[in-house]
Amino acid sequence: MINKRLLIKNLLAHNDENSFYDKKRKLNIGEKEGKAKFLKHICALANSNPKNNSYIVIGVEDEDNQIVGVDFFDDSKIQNLVNAYLDNPPLVAYENIPFPHLPSDKVVGLVSIRPLEGKLCALRKNIWKYYGGTVFLRDGSISMPKVFDIEIKDVNSEIVSAIESHAQNNIELTLDGVFDFMNSRKDYNPNYKVFKEYFVVCWAAKEKRQNGEIYYSRVDIELINEHVKLFYSELDEVSIALSDDQFKIIEYVQLGLQDTYRYYPLEEVVITFKDNASYDIESKLLFEPPQFDRKTLFHLYNSNNTLIEKLKNKIPLTKNEEKDIRNLPATYLLCYFNNFSEAIERLEEAKAYLKSYDNEIYSSYKESIRILRKVRYS
Repeated sequence: MINKRLLIKNLLAHNDENSFYDKKRKLNIGEKEGKAKFLKHICALANSNPKNNSYIVIGVEDEDNQIVGVDFFDDSKIQNLVNAYLDNPPLVAYENIPFPHLPSDKVVGLVSIRPLEGKLCALRKNIWKYYGGTVFLRDGSISMPKVFDIEIKDVNSEIVSAIESHAQNNIELTLDGVFDFMNSRKDYNPNYKVFKEYFVVCWAAKEKRQNGEIYYSRVDIELINEHVKLFYSELDEVSIALSDDQFKIIEYVQLGLQDTYRYYPLEEVVITFKDNASYDIESKLLFEPPQFDRKTLFHLYNSNNTLIEKLKNKIPLTKNEEKDIRNLPATYLLCYFNNFSEAIERLEEAKAYLKSYDNEIYSSYKESIRILRKVRYS
C-alpha cells in the first residue's frame, strides 16, 4: 500500500514537472477556465502515460516546492466531471493528504490518473477555449493540443514504478501516523480502530446528543496507512457507525430561513475494508432540497443583492445587515435550489467581498459551494 504523503515527498524531491507529474499552487474547477485547464491536464497526462499512473500535486509553490497546502477538497464526484467531458476517460481520484506542519484545515491535494490502456483520451465537447475532439499530450512540463497522427509511447513506467515502490507504507510510518493524529487532535476526543488487522482509521470529533441520537461536529477522519484525510468539516453535523469491516459516515447540512433551521441528510459514505488488504469507498447522495415560499425567498434574494452591492461600494452595514450577511451564502444556495437560477452567479460574484469582510462568513461561502458542487456532480 502506498503512503501518499511519502509519494508526494518523492515526487517533489526527485522530479521537476514532466510528462507524468504536474504541480499546482491551487485548483479551481468552480469556474469554466479552471475546469477546462484541469481537464486538459488530465487528458494530456493520461495520453502521455498509457501504462502507468500519473499525478498532479496541489498546494505547492512552483518555484521552490514549498508545501503551503490548500483547503480540504471534498469531491468524491470528480470522476463524474471527467466522464462528462472526456472520451475514454481515465480513472481519476482526488485525495487530501495531511502534512504535520500544515494547519488542520489545510492539506495537499493529490490527483492520481490511471489511463484506459490502449485508448486515446480526447475532449468530448467544447469547454472554455478548447474544442471538442482535441487530443492533449505532455510536451515536457506543458500540456499541448496535438492535431496530427499520434503514436502513444510508454517511456515512464519504470520511473513511476520506482517512485511508487519507494513510497510503500510500513509499520513505523503507520505507528508514527497514529501517534501524530492522537497528539494533534487531543482537543476533540481522538479515537482509532483497526480493520481486518491491517487498516487503521483515526477520527476526532465534538460529540453532540440530540433526541437520543449522537451527532458529531468538527469531524476529522484519516486513513493512517495511506495518510489520506477521508473527511474534514468544521461546520457540518455527522453521524458515524462502525462494524468489523465498515466505517460509515452520514453527513448532514443545516439549512433554513429566518432563524428556523433543521438538518438535512446530504451524503452517505461507506468505507468497506476487505480481507485482501484492499478497501472500497462508496458514496450515495441523500439530499432532497427543501422548498420554501417563493415570495419570502424573493425578498431575501433581493436583500442579499443589496448587501453585496454595499460591500462592493464599501458602504457600512447596519446591525441588522451584519446579522443578515452571516446567512447570505446559505440563503443564496436555498434560492438556487428553489429555481432562482442566477443565485449561484451572485454568490460566486460575492466571493472576494465576503473573503475580505469576515473569515467566518467566507467559511460559510466555501461550505455552500462545496454542497453545490457535490449535488451538481451527482
